[in-house]
Amino acid sequence: MYLFILALIALVPAFLFSAFLLARNSQAQSELVRMLVAGTSHSIVQSVEREMVAHITTLKVLATAPALIDGDFQSFYTRARGALEDTNTYVFLLDKNLMAFMSTRVPFGEQPRPAAAPEAARRALDTHAVVISDVVFGQFAQQWTFQALLPLAFPGRDEIVMGLSRNASDLVAVLHDSKLPAGWKAALVDGAGKVIVATPGAGVTADPFALGDASWIARSSGWTESVGRDGSDNLAIVEHSALSGWSLVVWAPRDLIARPLSNTFWSLLVGGVLLAAVVVLAIYWVSLQIGRSVHGLENDARLLGAGEAVVPHDYPISEIANVSEMLADASRRRKAAETEVRLLMRELAHRSKNQMTVIAAMAKQSAKGAESVPEFVSGFEKRIFGLARSTDLLLAQGIGGVDLREVFERQIDPLCALDSGRVTLRGPRWRLNSQAAQILGMAAHELATNAVKFGAFATETGRLEVTWEAAGAALHLVWREHVKTSLPDRPDRRGFGTTVLELMVGRSLGATVKRTLHPDGIEWDFVIPLAALDLHAEPSSGTAEPPPAVGREAPGAPARPEK
Repeated sequence: MYLFILALIALVPAFLFSAFLLARNSQAQSELVRMLVAGTSHSIVQSVEREMVAHITTLKVLATAPALIDGDFQSFYTRARGALEDTNTYVFLLDKNLMAFMSTRVPFGEQPRPAAAPEAARRALDTHAVVISDVVFGQFAQQWTFQALLPLAFPGRDEIVMGLSRNASDLVAVLHDSKLPAGWKAALVDGAGKVIVATPGAGVTADPFALGDASWIARSSGWTESVGRDGSDNLAIVEHSALSGWSLVVWAPRDLIARPLSNTFWSLLVGGVLLAAVVVLAIYWVSLQIGRSVHGLENDARLLGAGEAVVPHDYPISEIANVSEMLADASRRRKAAETEVRLLMRELAHRSKNQMTVIAAMAKQSAKGAESVPEFVSGFEKRIFGLARSTDLLLAQGIGGVDLREVFERQIDPLCALDSGRVTLRGPRWRLNSQAAQILGMAAHELATNAVKFGAFATETGRLEVTWEAAGAALHLVWREHVKTSLPDRPDRRGFGTTVLELMVGRSLGATVKRTLHPDGIEWDFVIPLAALDLHAEPSSGTAEPPPAVGREAPGAPARPEK
């Protein structure tokens, strides 16, 4: 009895949940089918309208023929027939009495015949616009056709109508090329409610439409329900073509749409009964094995809670064995996480010491160059903000390195907008390690600040060019300012900016630093060994002695520009 209750507890929620998922899945599939059918219907209507636009364009081109304008219908006949050869399209002319006195379907000079679509032709004459006819039986074609009719008026002559005729069967390809789901039918219906073309089993050309008359089609749009003439219950979508006045109806019987859900339900029911029988037997056997395994699993959990290593055991119940394996894996991951946390704490301590060393140096140098407390606070605060922007880049990009261009953009943009047209940054994409990014960020901040005080950013016409390129085993970086007017003299004292440029860039990165004063602005040249920029280079400690300066050729693995 208890085993049976246990089986019910295990199976009934599963069956109920499966039924719920089945209903949701059926609803999702129904929505997907609707979207597919709606998209296909819209595509078919667009294809039909493209056909109509092509016919209208052809009519307007033919209407400009000199022979037609001069009333030389025989020459016009010859030209039009040659132009439309192998297109399954034919041109004809109607006089004011709506008699067809010329058609490229038959030899020139045939006896005039009444227009196949007189109502459409009369509407074209009355509205002076192109009219697309319903499906009509062509007098010359002797088969079902549709026509595009264009009224023409020439000075000194009666108004005539030029028409373009095409067999209705030529539109079958438009429907057959569509990708409708299995069991769905489609029919193109004219304004009178007659079928123009349809998919197999959906109707015959010129027959009344099976799902409803013209008034039902006219008042229907989008998804709708319909009862067919044979009493079938259908789900249909109606799309109207404003250009032709036709409508496309795509439909399928409701029982066809519901059939997959019914089949799946009975499969679920039969399978569920069989599964229930198997589960009852399996539960009986498993219950005998569980007791011997639970105690061992309990011991594994106790070891994991105590932070000790867990060794997986091959328990007879595979699920319990899997849990044991997962506990062992969780134990390994816990040990790894603890190790990673220790490493992160060491890295945090290392970077914090570096930051404190840099900030202390900034404070000392700012104090040396300041003449008052407010000046010290302002200068020190700006340098702190510049360091913060470099730190933001390090945090955002992590071990992937910092892009050299972004380092300059972050430091220059607050002082001179990059989109002002006065700043040019040119060079390959280059990834820097954290130490190089921090030092070059501080250098860029100092150079930009000096440019505001004494250089390119001190006037509205000044310009700045920053370029970099690989030169052997070093990176050649140039900061070049251009000014057009005289600027304030630069102070002779050595401030924090000079310290950053000459000591931190020069010594910490092993670079050569050169300053040149041109008549039109200052230029700084930096030749930095690629080994000092390499992402995989071991960063030097903030308290260690900086490396000695080197020339353009430096040993070590070069950093690579990012492709």
